[in-house]
Amino acid sequence: MLSFLRRLKLSYAAYNVFQRRRLAHNLPVYQKLGLNKQYYSPISSRDFAHLPADAGLPPVLPLASRLTAVPAFQALPAASQTSLQGFEDNGFAVLSGFFSTEEADAINKDLANLIATQKISLRYRNKFMFAFRKSEQIRAAGEGALRELISALLGHDATLFQSINFLTGSQQRTHSDSIHMSTFPLGGMAAAWVALEDITPGNGPLHYYPSSHKLPYYLNADYHNEGTDWLIGDKDYSEYERFIAGRVAEMGLQKQIFLARKGDVFVWHANLMHGGEPHTDPTQTRKSMVFHYFSQAHICYHEITQRPALL
Repeated sequence: MLSFLRRLKLSYAAYNVFQRRRLAHNLPVYQKLGLNKQYYSPISSRDFAHLPADAGLPPVLPLASRLTAVPAFQALPAASQTSLQGFEDNGFAVLSGFFSTEEADAINKDLANLIATQKISLRYRNKFMFAFRKSEQIRAAGEGALRELISALLGHDATLFQSINFLTGSQQRTHSDSIHMSTFPLGGMAAAWVALEDITPGNGPLHYYPSSHKLPYYLNADYHNEGTDWLIGDKDYSEYERFIAGRVAEMGLQKQIFLARKGDVFVWHANLMHGGEPHTDPTQTRKSMVFHYFSQAHICYHEITQRPALL
């Protein structure tokens, strides 16, 4: 169970008071939807329960039209184009060889330098957060053609919110990113995972469940973690993971494993169920990175902690 201080919404709001520049992105959408929220206010799915599912979103063109209008799409090989065109049905797309070996090597070198010089947080053993703020190579990878393609998939301009680099497999249990990086309306987030070396069955490959993005969005209320007006919910994250494992088993979803080659990219929908396989061979690394993107037309927040997203 979470401690009382970690659950107190007032402490988060007090910190956010000093983050107006990074939180003001939500204010125009709050105003459009008639929500009585300040930029620092706690926010969760409960605040939107009275609104239509697509409230505040402008109309968008069909996916095929959005993709063909993007030069980065036109430059892709046919297999990658076909995969992107199936994104709405499948919940994912595979872009084989999107980054060259040289680009992947340059990113690995940049990250190694950041680690060696301690210019990036070493708080987590195997998660190097927000390296795109420190590395031009990593920022360029996330901000260029990849962001253009993500924007086309979302139907709205996308903001690169977060990068995470890994040296070994994440081994994270199956989840939907929408419990962590949440939006209103739902679905205003997408992610792209990049293989920075060849992936094998023993070094913790990514797993996913095709078309699982069509399932309901499982949020705080679904595993009884809404909290109160003053406190976030008291459940440990492991309780969410057990809840999702139960849903996956109950519905008989079929897991797929992505054995990527160096430079391949796996793009996924905000609600696709995915995770990391066990890293069973300790002699191998699994160098990779993931980018998370928010739509600029959506309210962007974090459902579990009920905090607006710092962009």
